[in-house]
Amino acid sequence: MPEPDPTPAHDTTHFGFQDVPVSEKSARVRDVFSSVAVSYDLMNDLMSLGVHRAWKASFVNRIAFRPDMRFLDVAGGTGDIAFRIREKARPGSTITVCDINPDMLRVGKARAIDKGILGPKSGLRWVCGDAEAVPASDSSFDVYTIAFGLRNVTNIPAALAEARRVLRPGGQFYCLEFSQVVLPVLDDIYDRYSFSVLPKLGRYVARDEAAYRYLAESIRKFPNQEKLAALMGDAGLEQVKVQNLSGGIAAIHSARRI
Repeated sequence: MPEPDPTPAHDTTHFGFQDVPVSEKSARVRDVFSSVAVSYDLMNDLMSLGVHRAWKASFVNRIAFRPDMRFLDVAGGTGDIAFRIREKARPGSTITVCDINPDMLRVGKARAIDKGILGPKSGLRWVCGDAEAVPASDSSFDVYTIAFGLRNVTNIPAALAEARRVLRPGGQFYCLEFSQVVLPVLDDIYDRYSFSVLPKLGRYVARDEAAYRYLAESIRKFPNQEKLAALMGDAGLEQVKVQNLSGGIAAIHSARRI
């Protein structure tokens, strides 16, 4: 399999295992998530047998909370990470959920209504925006989080540079993403599961087999733990740390803007 290329070098980039024009990838990703938005959280439970909940709990537990913090959760449309942050946030804190897909944001807002936490006093703000061009001023946030979203952007270095730009000096960066399995035998089992079970779940539950085939392929095209850590350093993020989860099926990358 070709080495993942996080920066489109020419006029094409990868969309799963396909090569597509750079100008088309964002729209294709939007289409995928528009198709699965309503069933997205259910599919997460089914695909991971609920393990994604433990991953996300570990992810949010890495954050150093204090009062009056400004959080930015990118690619967080359904609110899963934002709701977890809100439960732990100290008084005076605000959380901005930024997602490129309006359908995912609609699901998040509906979930917030169901939880009774939508409104001016909720501390939550929902914004439609691109990870590569975050609609926010320089040095606006204390914490930047992105969970299972970075692999879907067209230009990963550009998104990481944006993360540094919008963080205040001393700000915290956290990325939760599928990664490279580091345990022998588990990698073969995971490959078979990814390319046989996931598309079938997508077909019968989300009514979109292609979307979940893309999911499996996009994971294989994403930089491994070491390469992502290097890209973060190249973007100016410092004190980079990596924590593998479930043998490397997923990983938390953390850093600071100094």
